[in-house]
Amino acid sequence: MNELRPQRRGRPDKRQAILRAARKVFGNEGYTRASMEAIAAEAAVSKRTIYNHFTDKERLFLDVALEGANDVTATIAQIMDRHLRKIVDLEQDLIDFSLDRIAAVTEFPDHFALVRVIEAEANRIPLPILRAWIEVGPQTAHLRLAPYLRKIADRGLLRIDDANTAAAHLTLLTITDVNNQTFYGARPLPDEEIRETVTAGVRAFIRAYHPHGS
Repeated sequence: MNELRPQRRGRPDKRQAILRAARKVFGNEGYTRASMEAIAAEAAVSKRTIYNHFTDKERLFLDVALEGANDVTATIAQIMDRHLRKIVDLEQDLIDFSLDRIAAVTEFPDHFALVRVIEAEANRIPLPILRAWIEVGPQTAHLRLAPYLRKIADRGLLRIDDANTAAAHLTLLTITDVNNQTFYGARPLPDEEIRETVTAGVRAFIRAYHPHGS
């Protein structure tokens, strides 16, 4: 692979059809088992058409992962701004933010099926793909959260030395906990159970970062 950016070759409508088909096939079959023949059949195009748009299977998988990650990141950015730009009640705002961020998983079922594939087949997916995925996917959401927490701390509502670390802690205590239990939405939990998990996580986070100690 050359530059790890989405390739833009061929007709846009054909490219999008291939990406949709590839996302479905990769999500169902996994990276290793998925074949270009199956993707071509799902997209109702020839293998030659796929190769007109993507150099190889690695490139196609990467573009599918990156485009999905960009869509999710844009949605999460809106959720962050809605809940964290102006804090009224710190605990409730963090809870509402975390619940909406978890709910966003259900808006992108095919993408998070791909996330499950990446986690399950990490040892078989080429390292450049994994690195690019981390930088554009999970890492981007993490880096976007940190500045919001820094601004909250600047108001004296939290005591934060390292905003990136604080963002990681909040994510682990809330979103990651639920995503691990639901396998990114594959096995949904009752809403009340999710709320209890998130509330407990937010309260633990606030205790850990309370400006006057726990």
